[in-house]
Amino acid sequence: MANSDVTTVETQTGETVTVRNTISRKRWLREVGWRHIVGVLAVLYSAFPIVYIVSAALNPAGTMTGSNKLFSAVSLQNFAALNDTSFWQWMLNSLLIGTVTSIGTVLMGAAAAYAFSRFRFTGRRMGLMSLLVIQMFPQLLAFVSIFLLLLALGDVVPWLGLDSRIALICVYLGGALGVNTFLMYGFFNTIPSSLDEAAKIDGASHAQIFWTIILRLVAPILAVVGLLSFISTFADFILARIMLQSEKNWTVAVGMYQWVSDRLDANWGLFAAGAIFAAVPILALFLFLQKYIVSGLTAGSVKG
Repeated sequence: MANSDVTTVETQTGETVTVRNTISRKRWLREVGWRHIVGVLAVLYSAFPIVYIVSAALNPAGTMTGSNKLFSAVSLQNFAALNDTSFWQWMLNSLLIGTVTSIGTVLMGAAAAYAFSRFRFTGRRMGLMSLLVIQMFPQLLAFVSIFLLLLALGDVVPWLGLDSRIALICVYLGGALGVNTFLMYGFFNTIPSSLDEAAKIDGASHAQIFWTIILRLVAPILAVVGLLSFISTFADFILARIMLQSEKNWTVAVGMYQWVSDRLDANWGLFAAGAIFAAVPILALFLFLQKYIVSGLTAGSVKG
């Protein structure tokens, strides 16, 4: 074993042989053991907030101070109370907006990255730099202009004005390029151009190469961009709060905020119960795309 200096081994002939380990206890602790200690501490640090939220969700008192003693009271009252609210409609709105936005982000980013990676045209380098510079300014800085734009647009096209989920999706897609394009661009550069040339010899068009060959090879980075886009959209509060004004169109972040916005009437137990259910779609998507995440984040940095 790694934590002992010698090991007794019995051979096939029945003889016992003493073998000295190549890694002593101190060396194992210095080279490998500390990583296990750090890993255990990281797990405990990450798990404590989850345990606290679960405790608050099971506490019928509905206050955070009443949950200081973990699991001092256990009840499903807060989970049952979710059925008396619009929580499930908010979840449906968030899932719809997040799914459509992530799919649109992946398709737009992949098309832009393919063009920058495979074609040589005037303004290519300037276009890449422009996307990077624009992305340095968060979309949040433009919320006043976005509000005024949608306010005026709603007078002409009501379904693209304020309090429209479609309009919110369009706003999210407006900021879809930038870092996502750079991530995909680096990954697309790892795909040999000889594949494109071989497909062109067989008579394939650029669209056929893009949809049938390239997208299948870059599936890891597509999964990463889709996951990041879904998480950021699903958890967004400010833009959704500004644009979605009626309760039936609220996202889960906007709706749950209303439960704790009043300090004198904050229901933290209901909020904690809703937070647990709200985390399930992101967790499920993360586990489903887990095999793509590491390769998608690292492969794009190999060749630029």
